[in-house]
Amino acid sequence: MNILITSASRKVSLVKAFQRALAKEGSKGKVITTDINPLSVAFHYSDLSYLVPKDSNSLFLPKLLALCQKHQIKLIVPTRDEELKIFAKNKEKFNEIGVMVMVSNINTIEICLDKLKFIEFCKKNNLLTPKIYTPEQIKKGVKFPLFINDRFSKGSKNAFKINNQNGLNLFLRHVKKPIIQEFINAKEYTIDLFADFQGRIISVVPRERIYVFGGESFIGKTYKNKKLIESAIDLAQKLRLIGHNTIQCFFDGKEVKFIEVNPRYGGGANLGLAAGANTPLYLVRLAKGKKVSSRIGKFKDGLIMLRYTDDIFLDEKKLKCKRI
Repeated sequence: MNILITSASRKVSLVKAFQRALAKEGSKGKVITTDINPLSVAFHYSDLSYLVPKDSNSLFLPKLLALCQKHQIKLIVPTRDEELKIFAKNKEKFNEIGVMVMVSNINTIEICLDKLKFIEFCKKNNLLTPKIYTPEQIKKGVKFPLFINDRFSKGSKNAFKINNQNGLNLFLRHVKKPIIQEFINAKEYTIDLFADFQGRIISVVPRERIYVFGGESFIGKTYKNKKLIESAIDLAQKLRLIGHNTIQCFFDGKEVKFIEVNPRYGGGANLGLAAGANTPLYLVRLAKGKKVSSRIGKFKDGLIMLRYTDDIFLDEKKLKCKRI
C-alpha cells in the first residue's frame, strides 16, 4: 500500500510517522512525497519523491492522477491549504482510480480557509468565537487591546495585538482583508482531532501552545480536559470534518472560543501522535478497509514536546527528486 504526501517540504516527522505506520501494519508500501521545490528536505527521508507543478498550474491535477496510477497510490495526505480545495473538488476522480484522499468536502474546506466564513458558521451553530467588531462599531469607539488578522492569512502572518487607535490605523493600512476581534487573555490550545471517512470521531488530543513561532507550536503540552474535548467534537460534527484536523482555540477554564480550523496536519501534530493518537496508523488501517475503534480520551496527559531544527548536508549532485 503506497501513500502520497503532497507539499512535503519540511514535514520529515510526518513522512517518518507514515513509514512507521506502514511497518506496524506489516505493509511493504512506500511513502512517496511531492513538492515544487527540489530542495525540500522531506525528499531525503521519503521512499520516492517527485517535483510537481504548482497547484495553480492546470497540469497539477492530471500529473497527480498519473502519479497515483503509476505507483498504485491508495491514500493521499494533502498538507497545504491551497491544495485542499483542488482535492476536495476532485475527490471522486481519485476515488475512481482507487485512491482515498484525506480531505473534507468542499463546503467544509471553504469555511475553514476563510476566517470570516468560519466565524459566521460558529455563530449559526452556537459555537463561541472571539467577538468581532464591525467598521461602524470601531468608528463609535472600542475598548483596547484588540486583535487584527487577515481573513485569508496563514499561521501568524498579518496577526497582531493592537494597543491603541494609532496602532489600529496603522494595521488597517497594512492588512488587506482585516478582521478585528476582541483580544482574549487566556491560554491558547491546539486540538488534534481525527475523524474517519464517514465523519465518526476517533481521537481528540488538546495541547497547550506554550511557545509558538511563525504560527507553529514548538513547545507544547497535552491537556486532558473534558470541556475542550467535548467542544471540539461538537465543532467537528457540525462542520463535518474528516481525517486529521488542527483546531485552534482559547480556553479560560470555563469557555472554549474557537479561532480557526486547519483541516490537515499541523506543524505540532507529532505531540498528539506521541501521546497515543497514532492518526497515520488509523489512516493506513482505514485505507486497507479496516475499522478503527474510538480512542477518545485515550492519550497521555501532561506530555511535553520540545521541537528543534536539524541539518543535513549533501552534494548538490545527489538531490533526491524526479520530475513527473
